[in-house]
Amino acid sequence: MTDLRDINAKSARGNRPPERLTAHLDLTEKSAALIQQRTGRIDAAHTVLPDFWTIARLACLFHDCGKINCDFQRQLAEEGYFWAERHEVLSLGYLHLIPDSIHRTWAAVGIATHHRALTGENAHKATLATLYQGTDLTEWRDRFEPFSAAVAEQLAHWLHKTATHRGLPTSAPTPGRSYCATAHTEFTAFLAAWRRRTSPATGLAAVLLQGAVTYADHLASAHGTLNMAQPMNADFGRTIREAFPLKPHQERAAKTSNHLVLRARTGSGKTEASWLWCCQQAALLQAEGRGIPRVFYTLPYLASINAMTTRTTEKLGRDGLVGPDHSRAGDYWLQQFCCPDDDETTRVQAARDATHRKAATKLFKETIRITTPYQLLRAALVGAAYSSRLIDVANSVFVFDELHAYDTKRLGYILAMMQTLEELGGRIAVLSATMPDALTTLITDTFTGDVTCDDDSDSTQQPRHRIETRNHHITDPAALTEITHRIRAGESVLVIANNVAHAQEIYDNLTAALPDHDGTLLHSRYKRGHRGAIEKAITKRYGTDQTRNKTRKGGFVVSTQVVEVSLDVDFDVLFTACADLEALAQRFGRINRIRAREAAPVIIHTPRYKQRRGQPGLYCDGIYPHDPVSEAWEILNENAGNEIDENDITHWLNRIYNTKWGHTWRHEVLRHRDDFRRAFLTFKHPFDARDQLEERFDEMFDGLEAVMAEDLKKYKEALHQDVDANGKPKISGQLLASEYLIPLPHWGAAKAAYDTDLKVHVIRGAYSATDGLKTIHNPGGATGYKLDQLT
Repeated sequence: MTDLRDINAKSARGNRPPERLTAHLDLTEKSAALIQQRTGRIDAAHTVLPDFWTIARLACLFHDCGKINCDFQRQLAEEGYFWAERHEVLSLGYLHLIPDSIHRTWAAVGIATHHRALTGENAHKATLATLYQGTDLTEWRDRFEPFSAAVAEQLAHWLHKTATHRGLPTSAPTPGRSYCATAHTEFTAFLAAWRRRTSPATGLAAVLLQGAVTYADHLASAHGTLNMAQPMNADFGRTIREAFPLKPHQERAAKTSNHLVLRARTGSGKTEASWLWCCQQAALLQAEGRGIPRVFYTLPYLASINAMTTRTTEKLGRDGLVGPDHSRAGDYWLQQFCCPDDDETTRVQAARDATHRKAATKLFKETIRITTPYQLLRAALVGAAYSSRLIDVANSVFVFDELHAYDTKRLGYILAMMQTLEELGGRIAVLSATMPDALTTLITDTFTGDVTCDDDSDSTQQPRHRIETRNHHITDPAALTEITHRIRAGESVLVIANNVAHAQEIYDNLTAALPDHDGTLLHSRYKRGHRGAIEKAITKRYGTDQTRNKTRKGGFVVSTQVVEVSLDVDFDVLFTACADLEALAQRFGRINRIRAREAAPVIIHTPRYKQRRGQPGLYCDGIYPHDPVSEAWEILNENAGNEIDENDITHWLNRIYNTKWGHTWRHEVLRHRDDFRRAFLTFKHPFDARDQLEERFDEMFDGLEAVMAEDLKKYKEALHQDVDANGKPKISGQLLASEYLIPLPHWGAAKAAYDTDLKVHVIRGAYSATDGLKTIHNPGGATGYKLDQLT
């Protein structure tokens, strides 16, 4: 091929023809300009590189030039042929067209690193250093030189002409230039410069530049677009004000011009206060030239994220600007687009639509994202896969709702990420109904900017709960007797155990004792399809709307902590296993939720301690650490018979966090925060592979999913409901099959086999749609174990 018009960047996909190289380069540069418009000036980058966005756009224009290689073109056209080299290092051969040495040196960063790590041990894919370090020019030519000199010259002229038209600085091509030799020289210099340790400021600028190029490349490859409007603006603020009179803490939030820590009781309008704060921050950032700020609202559980997505969309009255950003966002969209009784054709189309919406969120299209703190944490993984997240979060607004304080490692990691978000121009609010002063202090100490700490103490509300304690475990017969009495009296009863095995045991005993009463079991070890149906049924029967409409019925639900903040439900009475006080406060929130009656009983049962898998010390029911649970139990007994609200719980939390355990907790949080920041957020080696960190994230936050062996045939059939031209399942097919998946902790892989054809873990054991997963059998035998350390 001797004509640039015959050179492609992408092979044909579905009905889409191959994409010309020049078309892709052109679109990638335009995408970078769009990202620049939405993101604005990033001080952390511009302090090091005043021409950051100019360099990023140049790198995008040049990033795939190495695809002129004849073997790469053959790989696109010939199925089964594989070219073993990396096109991005050959792309460096065009850097001589950039006249400014600083522009040229930094453009190499975005070009060379937009697919592979430069260095690093134990990388899943060979790093660029592994592939090319020490390669002399002769070997380099042998590996890269089969390309047309005429095409190389045509591309150089096209780059210069296009860059000039876009206002980007380039020089006219030099006739007779050896692009292959230039690439060798530039890569050698690039490797030498970035193998060395760099300063944190330089390292952050480097990964931001990498992120800008990967972001633009992905957006262009998908032919995607970005929303360029932030609906949380002055108009939305006026809508909130017109809906109801603002309370004092909401008025103050609307006027706050910096970070915010807000402690506000359930029912006090905490969410609306955060929305008003978001409107104010977005307007301030935009006025400062920070682009079009994105809003990130984080919650700890997927069901609550989905509910907040729906609520926010309805309040804004505009679709397409709000999206859930979590590992199962496709499930959310599938539920929006289809009904359980839809036929197969309708479900397949719904799955395709859901896949497209999820893909749009992965490209950061929406300007409001409802997500988990751990999705934000993944920006620390950087590299070609995650560095674009750093660009997306720059100059944005963040709300962290209900941080869990007792888990020192996760909290430390989140605080470290907050520091980086602030460094990238972010404004941050932390909300909670109950928040110990120790956590407030940690948050304010974490930020360098001003923090406003506020609460709703100027409003008065009647107590929602009355504390009662029992000196027997929640699985004891005495607890069963008391629970059945309440159910027979026609009350709606919520029972919360600390692990799956206890919840299943209690549910089995209650259904045996009350065969004519309606009961439901909920925990985290159900197939996705079954759990979704269970949650809908619970909300329909016990939701707060039923309380408002006075249509709620009696009955009972037995659950684990998954019900704590994931469902908007309202019960008459709670029976719960003892846990740490923060978890208990969330459980209390499911009782008398909207204060529709006098203080309702929350009955806490004595803790029982045991060792936990692979960890020292004792844990309540194998889940919660001994010391904070023991302190909580003492306080609860002291207050048995008293009516309380969230302010009382905050005072109790202050007492617990002021103990020896609390001082140890603070030390551990700070250690995890600072260790995580030093190791992963200072970017001293910005282009090292971080594959091992990604595996640790999966273990901490994601776990794995498995399918029951008896469902394998159905899983395969669902998977193949939507396939490509080669018969391989599309992502939409994977979404349809996901209803058979059961979530497990990461160590559950030891109890699972792996189907290499379907690429899924497979387990054997006892499962029913009512009870969920009861036991898992070892792959090699029938020995099983109960789920007594799973929530």
